[in-house]
Amino acid sequence: MSSRDDPDQTYREFTEAVNMKPGELSKWLETDESKQVGWHKGGRSGGGESVGHESGRRIIELLRRKRGQLSAADYTHMRKVIGYVHRHLAQRPSGDVQDTKWRWSLMNWGHDPLKASRS
Repeated sequence: MSSRDDPDQTYREFTEAVNMKPGELSKWLETDESKQVGWHKGGRSGGGESVGHESGRRIIELLRRKRGQLSAADYTHMRKVIGYVHRHLAQRPSGDVQDTKWRWSLMNWGHDPLKASRS
């Protein structure tokens, strides 16, 4: 059975992929760094919110919701987050990633790669 069909596995993978707490993610999304990375639906200069930034706001809602309140659409978004984080981690640049758009983009999706390497 794939995580597509198993809500328990999806939930587990989501909570492993998202290693930032709701308050921490919310604070991050307010930063200029957070707002300058990612793909914007209207194109790079199209203004508006990036897909990752929008996802970050949704992730905060998901983390604050009780598990029994999660809908099928919520699980679909969780799978999207899991896929993004896994794909992006595989593209890690060499060297110090502290102040890179790669890290900032992942943080918009609720994953701080520096946190993962510290534990």
